[in-house]
Amino acid sequence: MSEHHVGHPAHSAEEWDERYSGEQVWSGDPNEALVAEAAGLRPGRALDVGCGEGADSVWLAGQGWQVTALDISAKAVARTEAMAATAGVRVEGVAAGLLEASLPGAPYDLVSVMYPALLRSPTGEAERRLLDLVAPGGTLLVVHHADIDRDHALEQGCDPDDYVSPDQVRGAAVERGGWDVEVDERRGRAVALGAGAHHKTDLVVRLHRR
Repeated sequence: MSEHHVGHPAHSAEEWDERYSGEQVWSGDPNEALVAEAAGLRPGRALDVGCGEGADSVWLAGQGWQVTALDISAKAVARTEAMAATAGVRVEGVAAGLLEASLPGAPYDLVSVMYPALLRSPTGEAERRLLDLVAPGGTLLVVHHADIDRDHALEQGCDPDDYVSPDQVRGAAVERGGWDVEVDERRGRAVALGAGAHHKTDLVVRLHRR
């Protein structure tokens, strides 16, 4: 599983590097929502935002996508590139935050944002950046956990309201115009392994740029 979830209080690259310096964190399988929503898309250029340990990036590359794997953690990017090499596919890793990243492959035909830990701002910078990274005719897929235990998150030093949600990305797209909302739903998921296995329901938003 290549997700960054808001139940963990890591914010900085150093904190994420520490998390990815130990045992495997996620399940090692691509996210169910990505497989379901991207399976029917024509492969092109894809950006995996918050690539984690690389399962999504490697799956996309195996489907014929030209994949850029972005993560604030250099350790995560290294794990992604190692997984890709083992699988015999090519993935270009970029270790940087979303707002700071230099992404020469932009814009992308698919921008996949699985369980992001993207901090909100009064001006909606993260939402705008995600929309800008999608090419005309492309897809933006944003998935996050539903029903987050707010009290537990706060005990861990993390306020869920500090992070960008799929609803906020959808709202930014509708406000901007030129986007179609193709999917906006709650969806069950079945994950047996990895740090996110206890989450059973997702919020799935898929947007198409005209």
